[in-house]
Amino acid sequence: MITLVLGGDVNLQGRANPETAFAPLSSLLTGADVRFVNLEGPLSGSTGLDIPHKPNWRHSPPEMVAALTAAEIDVVSVANNVTYPPAAAMASLAVLDRAGIAHCGAGANLAEAHAPAILERSGGRIAFLAYTSLCWPVGQEATEDSPGVAVAGAYTSYQPDPRVLDVPGRPPIVHTTPVRRDLELLLADIRRARAEADHVVVSMHWGLPGDELAEYQVTYAHAIIDAGADLVVGHGPHTVQPIEVYRGCPILYSLGNLVFDWPAMRDRHRDGLLAGCVVGDQMRVELVPIRRGEDNECVPLTGANADEALRRFVGLSARRGTNVTVSDGFATVEGLRG
Repeated sequence: MITLVLGGDVNLQGRANPETAFAPLSSLLTGADVRFVNLEGPLSGSTGLDIPHKPNWRHSPPEMVAALTAAEIDVVSVANNVTYPPAAAMASLAVLDRAGIAHCGAGANLAEAHAPAILERSGGRIAFLAYTSLCWPVGQEATEDSPGVAVAGAYTSYQPDPRVLDVPGRPPIVHTTPVRRDLELLLADIRRARAEADHVVVSMHWGLPGDELAEYQVTYAHAIIDAGADLVVGHGPHTVQPIEVYRGCPILYSLGNLVFDWPAMRDRHRDGLLAGCVVGDQMRVELVPIRRGEDNECVPLTGANADEALRRFVGLSARRGTNVTVSDGFATVEGLRG
């Protein structure tokens, strides 16, 4: 068995002392075999307009990596919509390599972007794979001979509301389906990783802000577990979404934000979850609610605030047929294998 702590979206910038970024969470991070987060933003420095189609975005200075090393983060996903352009992605990977932090989801070509990060812990091997469904359609995806991110795309279609003839203007029903080639590549990656490691964790950057899941999230998630992964960890909406237990395995659709310094996010989407997991023949998942305060520091919730946040999560997860119990500021997921 291997113990994990999984966090959601992390952005690091504007800190005079980045080493303290995760300090309020240290008691929750200590002791796990592996600590994982989604690194939302390359550690490549900022030279002005970093992403032309996202003009208020600025990449993070390389020295912000000190926040990850001080917190002993072991592995990060770099597959997300702001890992752009490819030159910034490659510069950031070099920073992570020098810091000794494993990464997955981007690389110098398609094979590297789809390669797992494999860590050896507690006598076992655990593989991490990462993909983004949120992606600029031109020049961001890794190809056979050019750098970029690993993509799990989806098509969108619109079905007229059944009552649109008698009630004009009713909004359409939105359907989303995985891009077949992306799904096939992802599933092949999982099968290869399963042959190399004892456990496989798949990170997905996907979804829309709010409670509701897009259809493609569920389709991808179930296919990932069917292919042999032990766990899916999602992020991207910047909001907490439910957990589902599928075939005894946990699907964390979105853990929300963790430490997040991008100024445009300062006063919104403050809540998130940290997930403590055991992977092996017996699975276990416990969740702790966290929140960024007025000073933008991320701390665990306690007391009535924790209970309120977890009750909301219990309700969301019940919609996916998952039972979650709450006690002493922790949520425990029921129905997992073992």
